[in-house]
Amino acid sequence: MTEYGRGAGSEPWHPEDPLYGDQGWGAQQQVAPGQAQYGEQQAHQQYAQQQNPQVQQHQQQHPQHQHQHQQQYVQQPQDPYGQQHYGEQPQQSQQPQQGYPQEQYVQQQAQYTAGWDTTGQQAAMPYAAQQPAEGYPGYGTESPDYYGTPEAYPPPQPPGQRRAVPEQAPEWTPEAEQEPEEENHPFFSDGKGGDEPDSDEDEPRGSRRGGGGRDRRGGKGKKKGKSGRACLVLVVVFSLGVGGAGYVGYQFWQKKFGAAPDYVGTGSTPVQVEIPQGAGGYEIGSILAKAGVVKSQGAFVSAQNDNPKGKTLQAGVYTLNKGMSAANAVAAMLNPASRSNFIIPEGKRNAWVYEQIDKRLELKPGTTKDVAKAQAKNLGLPDWANDDKEIQDPLEGFLYPASYPVAKGAKPEDVLRKMVSRANQEYGKVDLKGMAAKLGLKSPLQVITVASLVQAEGKYKHDFDKVARVVYNRLKPNNTETYGLLDFDSTVNYAKSTSTLDIGAVKHLRDFKHPYNTYYIHGLPPGPIGNPGESALHSALNPTPGPWYYFVSVTENETLFAVTNEEHEQNRKKYEKEKSGQ
Repeated sequence: MTEYGRGAGSEPWHPEDPLYGDQGWGAQQQVAPGQAQYGEQQAHQQYAQQQNPQVQQHQQQHPQHQHQHQQQYVQQPQDPYGQQHYGEQPQQSQQPQQGYPQEQYVQQQAQYTAGWDTTGQQAAMPYAAQQPAEGYPGYGTESPDYYGTPEAYPPPQPPGQRRAVPEQAPEWTPEAEQEPEEENHPFFSDGKGGDEPDSDEDEPRGSRRGGGGRDRRGGKGKKKGKSGRACLVLVVVFSLGVGGAGYVGYQFWQKKFGAAPDYVGTGSTPVQVEIPQGAGGYEIGSILAKAGVVKSQGAFVSAQNDNPKGKTLQAGVYTLNKGMSAANAVAAMLNPASRSNFIIPEGKRNAWVYEQIDKRLELKPGTTKDVAKAQAKNLGLPDWANDDKEIQDPLEGFLYPASYPVAKGAKPEDVLRKMVSRANQEYGKVDLKGMAAKLGLKSPLQVITVASLVQAEGKYKHDFDKVARVVYNRLKPNNTETYGLLDFDSTVNYAKSTSTLDIGAVKHLRDFKHPYNTYYIHGLPPGPIGNPGESALHSALNPTPGPWYYFVSVTENETLFAVTNEEHEQNRKKYEKEKSGQ
């Protein structure tokens, strides 16, 4: 393409082309050849001036050049073929040369107007000269009107508005309609590409559309077979994927929304299971499932939620059956008969606790006592628990009264460790060191010792506060009633490992030399004489103010306190009379 006209070629100019007369610019009437050529030249000059302002300046400075070219352009005949001769200079004579085409002059005119700079010098021609093709008619020859045919080119567009000519679609043939071109997707190929002899990469494009190419059905039968196998593999893979996804989805639905596996009935073969403190439904269900009591954790959780009292399950050891339904397991655990926890009553001594552990674990008598003596320092006692070398049992007072899960097969040291841990937890709720100093005691261990005395001497909890006051009043060395002696029968029984009310005459008790005999020693014994409960500890920390040095429990609802020994003797007579039933 040239700058404003169409390039050389065999096709004629279109009647609507702006350079063909004035039809491309809106004129409808037929004019004389000379007038049409002049109008065409003016339109072309206007368009060139809009594109290049320097053209207008050149025309103003050199009007003679413009007039000369106008005369030359008017006298040239029209060339229907639009053949150009690039690089030739325009002739100065009034007579055009024979065979000089029309489009050459239009191109030269555009080059002429655009080739002048502001200095008035003409720029060099950008194209080399071309000679007209042989056999093309020149001026003066008659030729048919090519502009009325459909094959004529559309009018040229300005350079800024030109668009690429769309590629012409291939001609329709019956073979193309009946047999569409086969898709050559990489998935359906055999992976060898154009290296094979029958590859389409080496085949000319025209041969693929029919005509001179090979037979499409016969020549590509092998490739279609490979495509069929690829499709089969795709179907199998897709089926496996869908099946796997469906199975996973079903398992997920069963796990989240389906009914959990469960046994039926009450089961058989008794078994003991231990439920730790603070265990929730999921943890309990997991323990029971591992023991074979229930079939699944989810079944137990569902049954626990369905039971109105299911949330009240407590820690402990339960005797249940293997193969129970979850609902029956929950009901059995709510029945106190199925609980087999080891419960330590308040005030019990360690000797009793050791015996009960041996029986529950079916151990030889004395096994737990020997373990406690050998591993006392490894069971978690606080630092202040062993501050006296005369302590009879370092664990005394630290086997806290509570309910403990003790199942068959457990080790004695593990059971004792749980009890000591519970004592540390309860004692840690109070500032024992601070309270000991406030009460005139030497250590936190003495606080626990006072609590054990209150627990052993006081029969009823509603008397604990006054009993604690009697203990603290007797510990005063300047009292004129006991002179710093406690004189408690409970300490003698602990020293002798007995539990009796008839401990003998006082004069004989004074002669019993033992660190725990409060008829013999002044002050507190080396350590606790039992395991006090929460009420006794609270009373030991908060004694009721009062002057009492003596007390005696006459009945369950009546305890008599006295300040002097004479008053105390009167209360004892009342107690003996009540005991004899007179």
